[in-house]
Amino acid sequence: MPVECRTLPVAPTPPLSPPAPSIADRLLAHYDAHARTLPWRIRPGSTQQPDPYRVWLSEIMLQQTTVAAVIPYFDTFTRRWPTVDALADAADADVMAAWAGLGYYARARNLLACARVVAGEQRGRFPDSEAGLRALPGVGAYTAAAIAAIAFGQRAVVVDANVERVVARLFAIGTPLPAARPAIRTAADSITPNERAGDFAQAMMDLGSSLCTPRNPQCLLCPLRSDCRAAQSGDPAAYPVKPAKGEKPRRTGTVWWLERDDGQVWIEQRPAKRMLGGMRGLPGTDWDSRTSWQQTAPPPLAGPWQALNSPVEHVFSHFALTLTVERLRVAQQSDCLPGGDGEWWPLASLADAGLPGVFAKVARLALRENA
Repeated sequence: MPVECRTLPVAPTPPLSPPAPSIADRLLAHYDAHARTLPWRIRPGSTQQPDPYRVWLSEIMLQQTTVAAVIPYFDTFTRRWPTVDALADAADADVMAAWAGLGYYARARNLLACARVVAGEQRGRFPDSEAGLRALPGVGAYTAAAIAAIAFGQRAVVVDANVERVVARLFAIGTPLPAARPAIRTAADSITPNERAGDFAQAMMDLGSSLCTPRNPQCLLCPLRSDCRAAQSGDPAAYPVKPAKGEKPRRTGTVWWLERDDGQVWIEQRPAKRMLGGMRGLPGTDWDSRTSWQQTAPPPLAGPWQALNSPVEHVFSHFALTLTVERLRVAQQSDCLPGGDGEWWPLASLADAGLPGVFAKVARLALRENA
């Protein structure tokens, strides 16, 4: 009797679960929904291509400066000099005056030098690689990576202060800064995607500025909370670990406010190799010198100089400064001219001189005491 064979039903194979979204996937999805609107940025999903000039200009301005402070300067620069060729053709004094108040004035000198290299040697086109960008004046490792990723879509590891904080918390990197930076860069490299590297870099920056802030980070709203070891530790604000700050050294000096009775003040052009080099300023002692700031120096004219009632206090990145302000008024017809490279400037248009912050403080004090 033949054996009847029956085919047993085969249980259906369960569908494979899709892989969990990576850190980059989740962060980019968050960025697509919440990206900041900035004048140098192309919105995610736009078909418009980033302008390397605008990306470069914004990154130079943003070095050690807040976005809020940069936006009006960026708008002024791009209206006045809309292309790298236009900026390269600008007069040094005009660019330095337009930069006044933004700080770290070596950036402005490098800005002009870089624009002239790009407009000349590069024929108006920025290099599209990190190595090529690094060869430009004033473009360091971070800036080159940011431009390569954002302007040219290259995979580059972009680590600014915001990204540094996000990565240090994600991986709970406990080594104090600055020694932690190699480990932070390695960790950032491990999560940087091959595609949309520019959007990823900007998404990390946005996360650090909006949610993963230095104090009181908003972990409940963070798209990376489930991966963040610092959040899981219960004290995310403890990262990155920072060394104790030492007190800044203090210098003193004198600034001379030399005013004519027809309403003009003597403004000097500062030597290129001194602090605030190439900027307009006020004559004074060598308070910016590392070695001779305590030495006295003669005023620009002999006369009965009188000290103003209050000193001017200003803090630079590496020292604090106290300036005594001395004033002298001379007649319009005076035959005495101050020495040095300078000019008489109308007080009524002093704002157009583009004085750096420390000299702007001196001017406000002198004008207030004139009233």
